Amino acid sequence: MLPMHRISPRIACALLSLLGVLAPAAAGAQGILRIAMTAADVPIPNGQTDQGAEGMRFIGYTMFDSLVLWDLSSADKPTRLVPGLASEWKVDAKDRTRWTFRIREGVKFHDGSAFTAQAAAWNFDKILNSAAPQFDAKQAAQGRSRIPSVKSVRAVDERTLEIVTHEPDALLPYGVAWIVMSSPAAWEKAGRNWDAFTRAPAGTGPWKLERYVPRERAELVPNRDYWDRARIPKAERLVLLPMPDPLARVAALRSGQVDWIEAPPPDAIDSLKGAGFRITSNVYPHVWPWHFSRLDGSPWNDIRVRKAANLAIDRAGMKRLLGGYMVEARGMVPPNSPWFGKPAFEVRYDPNEARRLMKEAGYTKEKPLALKAIISTSGSGQMQPLVMNELIQQNLAEVGIKVEFLVTEWNALLANWRAGARDGSTRGAASTNSSYFSQDPFTALIRHLDSGLFPPRGTNWGYYSDPELDTIFKVIRYNFDPEIQARAIARAHERFVNEALFLFVAHDVGPRAMSARVRGFVQAQNWFQDLSPVTIAR
Repeated sequence: MLPMHRISPRIACALLSLLGVLAPAAAGAQGILRIAMTAADVPIPNGQTDQGAEGMRFIGYTMFDSLVLWDLSSADKPTRLVPGLASEWKVDAKDRTRWTFRIREGVKFHDGSAFTAQAAAWNFDKILNSAAPQFDAKQAAQGRSRIPSVKSVRAVDERTLEIVTHEPDALLPYGVAWIVMSSPAAWEKAGRNWDAFTRAPAGTGPWKLERYVPRERAELVPNRDYWDRARIPKAERLVLLPMPDPLARVAALRSGQVDWIEAPPPDAIDSLKGAGFRITSNVYPHVWPWHFSRLDGSPWNDIRVRKAANLAIDRAGMKRLLGGYMVEARGMVPPNSPWFGKPAFEVRYDPNEARRLMKEAGYTKEKPLALKAIISTSGSGQMQPLVMNELIQQNLAEVGIKVEFLVTEWNALLANWRAGARDGSTRGAASTNSSYFSQDPFTALIRHLDSGLFPPRGTNWGYYSDPELDTIFKVIRYNFDPEIQARAIARAHERFVNEALFLFVAHDVGPRAMSARVRGFVQAQNWFQDLSPVTIAR
């Protein structure tokens, strides 16, 4: 069993130290937005940052733009891709592997240097071309798997960027949206050293970095020269603080040392509301599953075990545990998604059927199947991983699956997820618990199970291979007709569910708690959020 989650002496001391650092500024903190993240460290301000998608939310898309952005302006409708540093893009009608992106005019990096097609190509090379002087293994680890179809990138002229893919890829704009732009001039000034670059980084984003202290804080100020005048930040300053312990985040919010916390613990939500704090949430494309290893000898190779595990989970009980802040998962996308399809296998809570399947597979509660699972203590999109996994552990034990957890820090879990189930850091684990953004077909489905995306080329962590599913994935990528593509996506998802290819548990709704002084925040139906409109009332 997992231990009860309390603030350790080490965390308490760190929190007291943090409060002491912040206290002198508290009286004059109006207009300063202070956010407590779930990450254990400040995301690296190098461009293609770390700390998972939380790093992209708070550093990647605040300091550094991409060619394609998400429209995060509404809470009432699904988000869509919109022009960013590229004002438009199109695929060649005669050659569906050739794309042209028109670079927006008049954009400058924070250091004053111009953003051009040459700068964009330079940024793609920093993650794709290991022979390039600017190649950075850290950034490559974060960004390369997002655009595996890209074969080459070149600047045709200052305003025209050409991207060629290995094969037709109708989903390319979704991948390009993950690739953010760092200043080549700032890298040169830093002595062509990415570690030195983080001391004076330059992107094109709405926020500029003023102070960066690893493991302690990042302080950002508005970029008054931002190319999108409507998104120039309204707050005076943005302070990002890493606080992986949920109780430490609550204590910081209650004491007035931060204005906003990510992922408040469920048992604190009612008392926070009673104290006048505001809780926000919204449905968005996100899934919290277990990803199975499919290597030889993995217990998850038996479909009876996979289905039994899915039937063993009391998702309604988990939703109560989380104070209602989740949607029960029946697949990788919610049942109301047009991509859900009509799978024959129903993911539900049916422990009797789960026990029958386990007995058929040769296991019982008295003679259980023993396996290991990698989980994290906190992290980007991980919701409340310790209490959620403790419930899963109890549920699985009731049907004859005995789970031992390998508990690790979030970035370490991500490093293993990118390295794959064969990597030594797996330590014999047959599954990993990493939450997934599911905004588009590639991130929701393809990257996890395409046999052409085994590590290190992609993030098919479990080395799953299925020719039928690979064929459906090709239909999705090759077809630029939305209707044909949508039908293929639904077929792929039906196979995910019918084969019980993951342990489907929950969809997050992104709860966050904030002071009543926080104004202007619109919680979009997206993992990413726009901090530019936010103000702190005086």
